Amino acid sequence: METPQERVYRHRYIIAAAVALASMMQVIDTSIVNVAIPHMMGNLGATVEEVSWVSTGYIIAAAIVIPLTGWLAGFFGRKRYFVGSIILFTVASFLCGISGSLQQLVLWRIVQGIGGGALISTSQAILWESFPREEVGTGMAFFGIGVMVGPTLGPTLGGWLTDNYSWPWIFFI
Repeated sequence: METPQERVYRHRYIIAAAVALASMMQVIDTSIVNVAIPHMMGNLGATVEEVSWVSTGYIIAAAIVIPLTGWLAGFFGRKRYFVGSIILFTVASFLCGISGSLQQLVLWRIVQGIGGGALISTSQAILWESFPREEVGTGMAFFGIGVMVGPTLGPTLGGWLTDNYSWPWIFFI
C-alpha cells in the first residue's frame, strides 16, 4: 500500500512543473507591464505618475502578502491556498485586461498582486515537501529555471503583444 508521501514523491516532477509554471506566470506578469506603460498612457489619457500605479500597486500588494503567506497556507492548507492564489491571480489578470479605466486597472492589479504574492514562497514550500531531502536541490533548480525565464520572456512578450495587438492583451497570457 502506497503512503500519501510516497504518492507525492512519485509525482514530484509533475508537481515541480506545475509550481514552476505558476511562479513563471507571476514573474512574467510582474515584468510584462513595464513595456506597455507608454501604450497605457496614450490609451487611458494618463500621466507617467498615474500609470506607474499599475506596477506599484501590484508590487505593494505582493509585498504585503508575502510575510503572511506562511500563516495563510497553514490556516487554509498549502494546496488550497496555492490553488486559490492561482485562481485569484488569473481572475484578476482577466479583469485587468477588460478594465475600462485607470482606476479599475490599478484596483485589479492590486488584487492580482495579492494572488501573485503568494505564488513564489508557496511554490518553494510545496517543492520542499514534494521531493525527498536528497533531491530537494534538483526540485529547486527546476523551479529556478522557470522563474529565471520569466524576466526574459515578460518584456519581450509584452512588447510584441502591445505592438501587434494592444496593451490589454498582456493580461490574457
